[in-house]
Amino acid sequence: MLAVCRHLVAADAALSVTVVVTEEWHALLESAGVPAALPDRISFATIPNVIPSEHGRGADHIGFIVAVHTRMAAAVEWLLDRLLLEQKWRPDAIVADTYLAWGVAVGARRGIPVCSLWTMAATFFWALYHFNLWPPVDGSESEQEREYVPNYLQYLENLLFVILPKYTCLNENENLEE
Repeated sequence: MLAVCRHLVAADAALSVTVVVTEEWHALLESAGVPAALPDRISFATIPNVIPSEHGRGADHIGFIVAVHTRMAAAVEWLLDRLLLEQKWRPDAIVADTYLAWGVAVGARRGIPVCSLWTMAATFFWALYHFNLWPPVDGSESEQEREYVPNYLQYLENLLFVILPKYTCLNENENLEE
């Protein structure tokens, strides 16, 4: 996320970014010298430690996930209220990790546009987006699914050919020894 912030402020001289982290994470970042290494237009704002500590959170992973999805939203809303009251400042947009679904709801309640940042590989997003086309566990498949896979393989061959000009596509009609 910090790399994205660096790219954003480098692309627009008028832009400033505030990264929201827990108090614990802010202390960890400060001890590593991260804030000092960032451009001046990237700052941090903290929310209380509403999620289990970084130290030992693996002992209760389910508790951590539940806390992230239930307690962080209220803490971020509190922070937005504080920024508005104390600094007379309201963000122009919110960039939230896709997995933090409450980020969209927070922005919607306040009339702030929200950008959902997908932090996983694009191919993983593609797989989830086309989840309905995955073959069922029992091995039965629909006509649409039978047609889709060969079409996708042809698309993939063409894509690889464009991206990797020296890539050689072999199909079932070509002989490897020729």
